[in-house]
Amino acid sequence: MLAGALTPMRRPSSPAVVGALLASATSIGRAASSPAAETQTAECLTGSASFPEELQTYHVMNNTRVSPDSNILRVGFQGRNYLGFDDRTPTCISVYSPNAKAKSYSPISLPDERGTFELLVKSYPMRPGGGVGAYLCSLNAGDTFEAKVKSKRVVHRSSDIVGRWSQVGLVAGGTGIAPLYQLLQILLRDDTSVISVLSINKREEDILLKTELDELARKHPGRLRLTYSLTDENKPGYESGRGNVEMALRALPKPSLKREVMVFVCGKDGFVESYGGRVEREKTSDGSKGKKIQGPLLGILKDAGFDESQVFKY
Repeated sequence: MLAGALTPMRRPSSPAVVGALLASATSIGRAASSPAAETQTAECLTGSASFPEELQTYHVMNNTRVSPDSNILRVGFQGRNYLGFDDRTPTCISVYSPNAKAKSYSPISLPDERGTFELLVKSYPMRPGGGVGAYLCSLNAGDTFEAKVKSKRVVHRSSDIVGRWSQVGLVAGGTGIAPLYQLLQILLRDDTSVISVLSINKREEDILLKTELDELARKHPGRLRLTYSLTDENKPGYESGRGNVEMALRALPKPSLKREVMVFVCGKDGFVESYGGRVEREKTSDGSKGKKIQGPLLGILKDAGFDESQVFKY
């Protein structure tokens, strides 16, 4: 059955319940980070708005091809002001398509955008149990899809990313730049950290968000450093290859800075494994798929001198 056929449950709306839930918002992970966030939480609790984690319909406003196999979708929604649980924390949605498993996507827009967000989607070929990217890329303006917002991602014991590190590294393989681009925008706007981006792609034409990244670097010359590497062609001005210890040490913050440094890695499983080791899953008593856990740090970043407290596999 298509996920859209599910009926989301509504929250209790009595004033006493609303007050109690608002008072305990911090302890249950629904802390309001601004007056706007507090208003949205109250509206959700009284039933006048939708909770982010409820399965609901999102509508495509426009769909633009940005590379040979990738699109950017501008998506609209109703029922609340902004996509996630608050207006500062990075967001991620789980998208459902007919005859396919759900797939997670992180918007490339800032979390405080009202009523809309943008997704960068790669159109992988259709296959059994997959093909969500191809499904999204096939949608036209006016079409809809079903999705729900995933719970906040906890990065080493906290979902906050602002005010924690003085140096941040972002290592992206292909479309792995999408979640990291949202982090980058949040940090440039709300933080003072210096950020180093290492973006690895097959060819120059495959580099996603390059225009936007170059513009951000121009606007923040003292805070943003970009390194691009190509695996299938050699061109002046680019590094070559998927990466190694020497490239990591040139392009990323120094591991000797200890707790002042955090390096995020995002991409396909094999890419993440080569830089930081596999993302593992907790064991469950019934044999079902457990929650993702970081697993031991291995690969290029370990060999470069980073430790587990300095790396997060996104």
